[in-house]
Amino acid sequence: MLDFEKISEAPATRAPFPFLTAENVLDAQGLDEVERDFPRIDQPGIFPLSQLSYGGAFARLIEDIRRPELGAVLGAKLGVDLSDRPLMVTVRGHCQKKDGRIHVDSKDKIVTCLLYLNPATWPAEGGRLRLLRERGNLDSTIAEVAPTGGTFVAFRRTECSWHGHAPYVGPRRYIMFNWLQSEAVLTKNLLRHRISAMFKRVAN
Repeated sequence: MLDFEKISEAPATRAPFPFLTAENVLDAQGLDEVERDFPRIDQPGIFPLSQLSYGGAFARLIEDIRRPELGAVLGAKLGVDLSDRPLMVTVRGHCQKKDGRIHVDSKDKIVTCLLYLNPATWPAEGGRLRLLRERGNLDSTIAEVAPTGGTFVAFRRTECSWHGHAPYVGPRRYIMFNWLQSEAVLTKNLLRHRISAMFKRVAN
């Protein structure tokens, strides 16, 4: 379902940290099918696949994400070998006001990817991912990405890979996948996400 060619052809920026963006990596039919089969998520937060139920089109998309070819393409473009690194896949369906605060990903992560699965237009000012030059300044924008359906972002985690977005409340769908430092780190992170998901369900 993923258009690997569009990802491969997307230009990579190297400074102040390596990243790339690509649009329409899913065609209109694929987006419709994934929207139909997207897991039902009514709470904010990030959920591991093990805590979700979803349909066949969404499952096929996950299979594409797990293909070694994608890791090879992204590793080459971002300047890192991902061939022996474990992959963690998580999903978000809803955004709350506190989400999007400027941060750098944890050292557990090597590469972060976001595949947005929202409508073809995004009218809100909030919720648009910004890759930033400096900490604490949402206006120090290197690139701004509207979370429209089929838009893809990938960046390498560094000490200066600052990113965030202006506040937004409402549905904001994406798949996030990260190549991690080790299997032990993967186990730790998945456990943390599972516990968080269980608490969210109890609270609601």
